[in-house]
Amino acid sequence: MSEVFIVGAVRTPIGIGKVGGALSSMTPLHLTAQVLQEVTRRAGIEPRLVEDVVWGCVTPIGEQGANLARLATLQAGFPVEIPAVTLNRMCGSSQQAIHFAAQAILAGDLEIVIAGGTEIMSRVKMGSDWPGEWPPDFPYPLVHQGISAELIAEKWGLSREEMDDFGYQSHLRAMQAIQKGWFDEQILPIERPDGVIVRQDEGVRMPPDRQKMATLKPAFKEDGRITAGNSSQISDGVGAVVLASAKAVGRYNLSPLARLVARAVVGSDPILMLEGPIPATRQVLKRAGLTLADMDIIEINEAFASVVLAWQRELQADPARVNPNGGAIALGHPLGATGAVLMNKLVYELQRRKARFGLQVMCIGHGMATATIIERV
Repeated sequence: MSEVFIVGAVRTPIGIGKVGGALSSMTPLHLTAQVLQEVTRRAGIEPRLVEDVVWGCVTPIGEQGANLARLATLQAGFPVEIPAVTLNRMCGSSQQAIHFAAQAILAGDLEIVIAGGTEIMSRVKMGSDWPGEWPPDFPYPLVHQGISAELIAEKWGLSREEMDDFGYQSHLRAMQAIQKGWFDEQILPIERPDGVIVRQDEGVRMPPDRQKMATLKPAFKEDGRITAGNSSQISDGVGAVVLASAKAVGRYNLSPLARLVARAVVGSDPILMLEGPIPATRQVLKRAGLTLADMDIIEINEAFASVVLAWQRELQADPARVNPNGGAIALGHPLGATGAVLMNKLVYELQRRKARFGLQVMCIGHGMATATIIERV
């Protein structure tokens, strides 16, 4: 079986997903096109060599509709012969895009593919593509993810205090990464229509205020433990990677950043929907023939602090290796882009530390999870 390599990776800064946010004046089409242009440049390939673009988006409607991937590929000036597809596996969309692209290469169908995702939540509201009415005979009650996060906290006995502590640490770690310039290499600075250049993730509190976090009211139930301080932020962002076969790496003299080792996707309880990362991690480790102790860096999406803490408690993960530069509580969660953003963070941090293995895992709405293991080259 052939191997698949990441030969280019880039992301935008992550903006706060509301009117007036750092990226809210940018359309999804133009931001995505800029990222497509930059990721091919970083990979050292001409756009004509790209054989497909596989793209994630959780709310593919309005400005993100009509197959955003194809429109952005054309906007970027790629040859018309290059196809593109937009997919929706909810929060795991762009991680799934990476999986599908890798699988096409492993099947021998393609040799160079761009995979990534977009979500500009300030312009296309979360849930705006949902049906107005759910079928009355649907076999499961459709609960809000915030309620699921509360259920996770109850099941694993997680206190409000320890979840707030986790959120606080996420901001501290992200602040350190920004101040030390550890994100600079992975970020494409974005020039807005007003001429302002956005270079830095906007949502990180610098410094965070732990006392203020303790005063925040529960967000989803009156006596709940989940607040804005221990939940991910609504955000704007785009991320991408270029994947290539071993043959393409040799033919075009490309410089791999990482090798894809194993992939997994699982389904889980649609009500307790956020526990999927636990079985997904076990499955991907089994496929790779590795253990969690082999993972030098782990990026698990901080949809809510309860998700990461329950996963950590269940699998006995080393907290020092988990989201070492902060996660979505501090940096934000631009839904369809987050998988590609996390992959950028993982790839570049492995390179910075000269570490070997990395794990990325994400919970997904309606009870699913995706997981990927990569190895630094």
